[in-house]
Amino acid sequence: MTVAVYASDPILRVGVVHQLRQRPEIELVPDADADAAQVSLVTVDSVDDETAALLYRLRHNPDTRTGLVVGTFESGDALQRAIECGVSAVLRRAEADQDRLLRLVLAIANGEGVLPGDLLAKLLDHMGSLQRSALDPRSVSLSTLTSREADMLRLVSEGLDTAEIARKTSYSERTVKNVLHEVITRLQLRNRTHAVGYALRNGLI
Repeated sequence: MTVAVYASDPILRVGVVHQLRQRPEIELVPDADADAAQVSLVTVDSVDDETAALLYRLRHNPDTRTGLVVGTFESGDALQRAIECGVSAVLRRAEADQDRLLRLVLAIANGEGVLPGDLLAKLLDHMGSLQRSALDPRSVSLSTLTSREADMLRLVSEGLDTAEIARKTSYSERTVKNVLHEVITRLQLRNRTHAVGYALRNGLI
């Protein structure tokens, strides 16, 4: 699996590269070939304008999926911004040991969303605040989602994986994957995490 590492600070980059280089599953690509990497891992202190610009550029590269190793999110808005820029998985830098980095990279490569529970709660709180301030609750509808799609996205927002959603809804895992893939494709989103953010922002779940 090919991985490109981006970092706001050379010292941060050296640390992540050192951890990943020891894993035989990972092939680190040189900067000149970074755009062709299967996984782009961005390591930063926080999501500022420069980081957002990089994430936005990576989002429009069809050959790569993006993960974020971050020191802190200063606000729910910064977290939302990262997800809207196409980040599919997040790991706190303080928790980024070799095993967690490997699990993060594998999840990204498999198209899975990874968001620590407290950050998911922070995102939900933030999106709820935006919804309350920008929308009349009486006007919220599920017009762009079927009831099944909305139900599955709600379960994703609660942190359930494919197998858990299948058990909860009595559908097969294949059906769950197909339904979520259809939502992501139809709404031109990047991944499940992005779909949850979109649905929350638009009052769809």
